[in-house]
Amino acid sequence: MKRAFAVFALGLIASFPSVASAQDAEAGEKVFNQCKACHTIDAGGPNRVGPNLHGVVGRKSGSHEGFNYSDAMKKAEITWDEASLDKYLTDPKAAIPGNKMAFAGVKNEQARKDLIAYLKKNS
Repeated sequence: MKRAFAVFALGLIASFPSVASAQDAEAGEKVFNQCKACHTIDAGGPNRVGPNLHGVVGRKSGSHEGFNYSDAMKKAEITWDEASLDKYLTDPKAAIPGNKMAFAGVKNEQARKDLIAYLKKNS
């Protein structure tokens, strides 16, 4: 009986995502404050030093109209999804060598997940 309950409890716990790994778009909005110096995220918002990021999830790299991308970004042929954004946001220069983004990346995994949730919410 005890073993059956333990197996049931472990299965129940495993079926719920942990709080530490859950994505939180509201927390991601706060992480996005680091990005605001170079990017906007409002629909129809302007490009700045970096492109407007509204709708970035599902967009092909180097394709936002009106922004002058590096050749590296244009040639990357990435469609931005959670996995590609996670890799890029961890270390932009390593993910796409030769791109123009000077930002060193979001090293904190939870902050990156939250930021990606915020980007998804605005896509």
